[in-house]
Amino acid sequence: MKNISTNEVKDAVLIGAGIVSATLGALLKEFNPDIKMAILEVRNTGAEESSSAWNNAGTGHAGLCELNYTPFIPGQQVNLKKAIFTNAQFEVSRSFWSHLVANGAFKTPTDFINPVPHMSFVQGEANVAFLKERYEKLKQHPGFDKMAFSDNPQQIQDWAPLVAKGRSAGEKMALTRVEGGTDISFGALTRKLLAHLEAQQNIDVGYCERVEDIKRVNDVWEIKSKNIITGEEKLIRSRFVFIGAGGAALLLLQKSGIPEGRGIGGFPVSGQWLRCDNPDIVEQHHAKVYGLSTEGLPTVVAPHLDTRIIDGKKSLLFGPYAGFTTKFLKKGSYFDVLSSIRLDNIESLVSVGIHNLDFIRYLIDQSTQTMEKRMAALHRFYPLAKEGDWKRQIAGQRVQIIKRDQYGRSILQMGTEVITSGDKSLAALLGASPGASVSVSVMLNLIEKCFPEQVKGAWAEKIKKIFPAREAELQTDVTLYNKVHDFANKVLHLT
Repeated sequence: MKNISTNEVKDAVLIGAGIVSATLGALLKEFNPDIKMAILEVRNTGAEESSSAWNNAGTGHAGLCELNYTPFIPGQQVNLKKAIFTNAQFEVSRSFWSHLVANGAFKTPTDFINPVPHMSFVQGEANVAFLKERYEKLKQHPGFDKMAFSDNPQQIQDWAPLVAKGRSAGEKMALTRVEGGTDISFGALTRKLLAHLEAQQNIDVGYCERVEDIKRVNDVWEIKSKNIITGEEKLIRSRFVFIGAGGAALLLLQKSGIPEGRGIGGFPVSGQWLRCDNPDIVEQHHAKVYGLSTEGLPTVVAPHLDTRIIDGKKSLLFGPYAGFTTKFLKKGSYFDVLSSIRLDNIESLVSVGIHNLDFIRYLIDQSTQTMEKRMAALHRFYPLAKEGDWKRQIAGQRVQIIKRDQYGRSILQMGTEVITSGDKSLAALLGASPGASVSVSVMLNLIEKCFPEQVKGAWAEKIKKIFPAREAELQTDVTLYNKVHDFANKVLHLT
């Protein structure tokens, strides 16, 4: 770790050393090799919170299997918009990763990305009809043309043995399968990005640095940090600040005092998995199989049975099981929610709490759930599962956004959102999934918004070289999509 230089004005300071900050830092360094930048992280290494491999499902979210991206509403047509857009965003991420590999910045891409088929699984006549309609419509779009569908029990057993075996004869079920899905260790990817940055000139990465305050002074931001081990305080000045600190981003956004951050609250949700490391079981399942969410609950709690490849070893995860906490980070404070309450957001917090009592009760119930109940949920996906093969794995924290919508109503917003100051000198990422998978796309959009002159001028040629196609083209141009997709597959060893 380099000492952080504080005697000059930085071009950018990034708070948090997770996948999103590391991605933004790597992009900015590619576009402007002379940039002076600092990254501040409160933990003693990067990717210790939401980006850690065991704190997320590791799904390369491409809309291939996530049924919540194409919600099933009886009597209405299947809406494909989010699945198709997410697929294009993920392809943009793959373009950047393949660029880094092709140019020698990354070695051995299999350290962080591996091919794992993506599947969607449903039960019951109505759900089977929905899945078939989804399949038939998605196949017409780039990125989904290799999707396969089956409601044949033998075919389903060939694709996903653990899911099919042990079911009663005549049970209505169906599965879609895309062989070209991926499993990603976002922890390994983040560490590669950080190591790539630390090896370059004018990049300071400081660990164990807690940001105490962010204040605008004249035309620069002053970031006050304190080393949690030595107690040393630093004051760093920067023209641009990005807050990518996971669940803690809301508290830091509030410290900045920008008007755009007023009225926003946070609703923390913790997560749990069941994990299996028994090789006899693990080797029978090579897929990420997503199902429909439980009726009446947010789609973010849709169950899935996932192959994970972490540090070269395969395991299975099932979940997620939600939990209730008042922490904003896995190793945060129980007073985080209380610390986030302001006069401008207290009404929204109370309103959302009153109107989401069922969800809060669900979270509390999940937190106190017995192993027997957790296994009952697993048995709906894997009927022959044995309790002795599974153990509980604590996942990461997610902080969902509470805000007012365009009609002035207080809402609990699932997903991610980037908040920027009016002068575009400060930005913060709030929310949760699918942020890691589409981090390159999201950070590219942030760069275009906050650095418009450079994007249209000095950086334009480099951007076009790294990203031969962007989201709009990838959604409509089959030939271009296949060219970009096939190149990434080859470079990332996914063929």
